[in-house]
Amino acid sequence: MNDTGDAFITAVKPLVDAMGGELMPPEGAGPDDVVLAWQGADVVAVRLPQLADSLDHILAALERTKGMPLSALDRRQKQEVVRLLEARGAFSVRHGVETVAGALGVSRFTVYNYLNRDKTP
Repeated sequence: MNDTGDAFITAVKPLVDAMGGELMPPEGAGPDDVVLAWQGADVVAVRLPQLADSLDHILAALERTKGMPLSALDRRQKQEVVRLLEARGAFSVRHGVETVAGALGVSRFTVYNYLNRDKTP
């Protein structure tokens, strides 16, 4: 690997980490992996996480950002988290509502109420 390739990998690593992805040599890429090229040469491959793993990764990142378990947040903060997760597509993942409810320490019904709260006129 040359210095330019190393610099490119260093530059994309925080993004890949934030997505919950994995960096690997381009020759090890599978059909679902994304090979990134720089200056005409394949530099690194990215293995993207499965959607369900992404939700767990997003929830863990939110806990780090909030500085506490999501279940310890007050109701207003939990509603804010649900709105943020909805905007990021968290509820399109199978069992997304159940996963979020468990992380927030609330029932599925409560998560649905939070989701529907902003939709009522």
